[in-house]
Amino acid sequence: MAMDWNYYDTFITVAPDCSAERGIIPPEKKSGRTKPSIEYDLVANNPYKYTQEELLFQTHVLHKEIPQEELEAREAELRAEFFSKPTACLRASMLPKKYGWGLHFDSQGRLALVPRETAEYDRLAGGGEPGVKVLAAMRSSRK
Repeated sequence: MAMDWNYYDTFITVAPDCSAERGIIPPEKKSGRTKPSIEYDLVANNPYKYTQEELLFQTHVLHKEIPQEELEAREAELRAEFFSKPTACLRASMLPKKYGWGLHFDSQGRLALVPRETAEYDRLAGGGEPGVKVLAAMRSSRK
């Protein structure tokens, strides 16, 4: 059986050392799209569509600019290859670590962004949703 990489009924708060006081849209770089900007676009434009596993893989495909034809022909192989290597979970994403976004996963493991400055963020982070586990994103520094 394949390993399940997803979170369910979970809220990931911003990292304790995140300096962003509100949700910030991650910038692009001149050299191309960054992983945080791809993650942001996918989730902001499709709330509760992607699971962590789907988001990680889709971000990889877009970041590596894998052509659609190749993806259609080799998706299972590309997915197996991607998940065969150690992959950081979304607690290590720059969205909650640097850019001020909480990540809410529903009972089916699909996620949405919750900006740090909102009442919804405060409610979820404060344990105001019964049955939802609250985890902090990983710190950027090792202190």
